[in-house]
Amino acid sequence: MATPEERIAELGLTLPEVAAPVASYTPTVRSGDHVYVSGQLPFVDGKLPATGKVGAEVTAETAQELAALCALNAIAAVRAEVGELSEVVRVVKVGGFVACTPEFTGQPGVVNGASDLLAQVFGEAGVHARAAVGVAALPLDSPVEVDMIVEVR
Repeated sequence: MATPEERIAELGLTLPEVAAPVASYTPTVRSGDHVYVSGQLPFVDGKLPATGKVGAEVTAETAQELAALCALNAIAAVRAEVGELSEVVRVVKVGGFVACTPEFTGQPGVVNGASDLLAQVFGEAGVHARAAVGVAALPLDSPVEVDMIVEVR
């Protein structure tokens, strides 16, 4: 059976370096058997590939891709905390935040980008509880942000 790192490679992805916090917090906190991952933006090489509101400057399809990048960054943060992704027992909870226009109601579809990637990387252990909410604005004018809680060995 493939490891999560091998699945990431099979998907043609590379785990990025953990993004430096943009405020006063740490990317992860481990408490007992759980790792709490701070909200991750869709940084690629230290930059946001898109900014603006979903339903205006950003399409739902692009936002879904950005949500997957957020999840990839969250996975990288978990790996930095625990060493190997095979230590993940379960992705417990995902929070997805979508900066969008007031009339946009497709937040669940956007956050599916993150959820689908987590399931591809972790298999059944990547299926999780989740919230997908629309917000007025996110840091640095990011269209999406994802946080999560994982159970580890």
